[in-house]
Amino acid sequence: MNGQTTTATRIGGYHAHIYYDAASRPAAEKLAEAIGDKLCRRFGGFFDKPVGPHPIGNLQIVFTTTEFADFVPWLMLNRGDLDVLIHPLTDDSIDDHSRHALWLGTPVQLRLAAMERTYPAELLPSA
Repeated sequence: MNGQTTTATRIGGYHAHIYYDAASRPAAEKLAEAIGDKLCRRFGGFFDKPVGPHPIGNLQIVFTTTEFADFVPWLMLNRGDLDVLIHPLTDDSIDDHSRHALWLGTPVQLRLAAMERTYPAELLPSA
């Protein structure tokens, strides 16, 4: 163990951030289309420029805790060469993007100093 203690907290949902650049945006669009066709998650949108802690373009997908078991394994097998951050939505967005993060592919260095600890309501899943 690393000496850190973990406090149980409620997970209100998840975000997946699919990272892309100009060359890989078509792959991200194709993946988004497949997600919409097969899985019907809520899209937070394509962000072609850095936003918040994300230093490069990303597609944000919002999903619920009950969708995790179907969506994440599907994403593991269908993301191609795109790097993906999956993080929970708890009461601490900084820890969610760092200590509690799950990466598919190569982790992207996030700008955690640009973050607030709480999420705006529009970034949370609606039941």
